[in-house]
Amino acid sequence: MKLYLKFIAIQLKSQMQYKASFFMTAVGQFLISFSAFLGVYFMLSRFHSVKGFELPEILICFSVVLTSFAISECFVRGFDVFPRLIQSGNLDRILLRPRNEVFQVLTSNIEFTRFGRLLQALLMLVYAVPASGIVWSFDKIMTVVLMIIGGIAVFSSLFVLYAGISFFTVEGIEFMNIFTDGTKEFGKYPVSIYGKGILKFYTYVVPIALFQYYPFLYLVGRSDSIGLIFLPLLGFLFMIPCYCFFRFGLRRYKSTGS
Repeated sequence: MKLYLKFIAIQLKSQMQYKASFFMTAVGQFLISFSAFLGVYFMLSRFHSVKGFELPEILICFSVVLTSFAISECFVRGFDVFPRLIQSGNLDRILLRPRNEVFQVLTSNIEFTRFGRLLQALLMLVYAVPASGIVWSFDKIMTVVLMIIGGIAVFSSLFVLYAGISFFTVEGIEFMNIFTDGTKEFGKYPVSIYGKGILKFYTYVVPIALFQYYPFLYLVGRSDSIGLIFLPLLGFLFMIPCYCFFRFGLRRYKSTGS
């Protein structure tokens, strides 16, 4: 952990060498997310609710997903840009070093400008919490915290899965954006509004609903099942097949010769 924190400090120091570029990129990330918020806001101003969910409830759901995605993209960015390591030959250098490959990939790229998105998510949460009418007891607060933690686990797992696929394609494959950036966009609303088929897919295949939808039902009082509070923790189980697939690809890796 001490070494990881040292790498974080090094990455932050290097990115802050160009402060204007850093802050402009962070502002750009904020504005991109803010435009998505405006889309939700204007639609709900016109139609007032979506499948019975009102604006404050939807913003809580959206902010949880955006917070999880922003944190994952910041600290697990190395797996998101993993094809570059393969194409450039830098993965060969990583494999020759005595440190664990996962640790080296994690510390190879930490994108602090993603905190622009995180700020947008927190502002939405600050607005939605008092407006939602939710009685914020300890169990409700814990639900939100576990939703964010579970979301980080699922999004991080998707980045690792993407890296594993890159061993066989070398080039990045755009369809994975359906499950990363696409899920961030889907997550603006409770998954159930897209239909039962999509809800089942995001429950049993890519477990987005485990941290985005089911605990959200308990949070807004649409379910009394206390077990939904801990459902986001099942997102960590999704890490197991994703990591195993990454190791499977790593064992069959052949250098690109770059």
